Amino acid sequence: MTVAGALAGGLIGTLVLTSLMRAANELKLTRMDLPFLLGTALSGNRARAKAVGYALHFCFGLVFALGYYAVFAAIGSAGWGLGAAFGLLHGVFAGTALVNVLLPVVHPRMGSPMTGAGDAPLLEPPGFMLRNYGVQTPLVAIAAHVAYGSIVGGFSSLGG
Repeated sequence: MTVAGALAGGLIGTLVLTSLMRAANELKLTRMDLPFLLGTALSGNRARAKAVGYALHFCFGLVFALGYYAVFAAIGSAGWGLGAAFGLLHGVFAGTALVNVLLPVVHPRMGSPMTGAGDAPLLEPPGFMLRNYGVQTPLVAIAAHVAYGSIVGGFSSLGG
């Protein structure tokens, strides 16, 4: 197991995850746009938010890869299958607590169940398992995160 392998896996895994989510968006399987969701936390300008969001998403992908690596190192094992299992947990966490509970608390442009009718947030709240962005969104998000985890796990297990 190597940190370099985990970071390479994080970079490639984030590229795959982001591409899968973007393709699903273009194919009308989901309205979820992770980079936009992240970027609008820092910018009200829609175009700038996308650019900032992509940078943030790739940085978070590397940070999560280091987190995966830390767990792999602690348990003394890494691999494609174990990474996929971590990706499943990561996807469930992201679809429940992360974007449904934590993000609306800190996101200045996201509505919440408490948002009044007179308010005009830039984003609607994702809802449980991101379902406000389409009924197929949970499956797409989970599949993309499983792919990410598998790639991080596989790359982490190579070398060293």
